[in-house]
Amino acid sequence: MSNDPTISITVRLFASYREAVGQRELDMALPVGATVATVWQRLAADYAGLRPFSGTVVGVVNNAYVSLDQALHPGDEVAFLPPVAGGDHFAIVEGPIDEAALRAAVADPGAGAILTFLGVTRDETAGRAVSHLEYEAFTALAERQMAALAAELRQRWPSVRGVALVHRVGRLAIGEASIGIAVSTPHRADAFAACRYAIDRAKQQLPIWKKEVWADGESWIEEGPGGGI
Repeated sequence: MSNDPTISITVRLFASYREAVGQRELDMALPVGATVATVWQRLAADYAGLRPFSGTVVGVVNNAYVSLDQALHPGDEVAFLPPVAGGDHFAIVEGPIDEAALRAAVADPGAGAILTFLGVTRDETAGRAVSHLEYEAFTALAERQMAALAAELRQRWPSVRGVALVHRVGRLAIGEASIGIAVSTPHRADAFAACRYAIDRAKQQLPIWKKEVWADGESWIEEGPGGGI
């Protein structure tokens, strides 16, 4: 008896995506090794109304934000999220941070500036060679704090159109992004100011812990409430 060469998943759709497809949920059979991008490509091929959104796709698998190259498994539930009015997007993720998705999340017709920031792991701290970093988060609280930070940004800079803030957890190699921030505003001055404020406040407030691993040891780094970025 040969193995089934396909896997079965469920796809959930919302708002404009749901209207383009004509249903909220559908089952899909995919080849083994298929990714989230494979699902979107098949949908866009079958439903012309989805094609204009192909550059701004945000994927979720089993209620967790993922990158589009995330491999799928039998029984997975895949959702695609249209841009949200107000342009806010907050998440703790285990895979790579997608800078293009950050920009897409805050895109707004009234925004003349979209500024993104990526905090990446470096290979030394205070002259000591770093092998890799490990991050841990209190996810539910961190995402609520991200939303509170976005509200604070809007209070200080009422021109802000959208805020996206994503932090990665797990093991990160040198050069990988641990945090991504995007801010959209009508003019660049507010975007620069708000983005800088956002990263500084994130370091102070988010319940996220960082461990530095060296060739001869390791240590949790104490900065801010959760060890910092």
